[in-house]
Amino acid sequence: MSKKRNNTDKNYLDHIPKINDKKWEVLEDGMVEVVVENTGFYNTVAQKIFKKPRYSFIKLDEYGSYVWQQIDGEKSIFEIGEKLKKHHKGASNQLYERLATYFGILEKNEYVVFVDKE
Repeated sequence: MSKKRNNTDKNYLDHIPKINDKKWEVLEDGMVEVVVENTGFYNTVAQKIFKKPRYSFIKLDEYGSYVWQQIDGEKSIFEIGEKLKKHHKGASNQLYERLATYFGILEKNEYVVFVDKE
């Protein structure tokens, strides 16, 4: 049995991302590095027994860094894609499919949340 869609559903590209309380910085080479604290029971055990680090540093690539710096809680995914297309000419191949996947991963891992435009 198929599920009917509500006509008020928004297009995914119309969502407005906002960084979800993550620490990050722009490095000297212009790339973004996100700092993630490894919390929870298993991470605590791994830190004590296996000397694993408390923080992980995730360095984004050129495209990821540009997109991350565009996330301001005001621009939609579509608008970020338009800016990316103008800034990086090689990014236009399957741009919006890739952006949707990228933001899906960021949302799943709680790096971003989506806000409503008021």
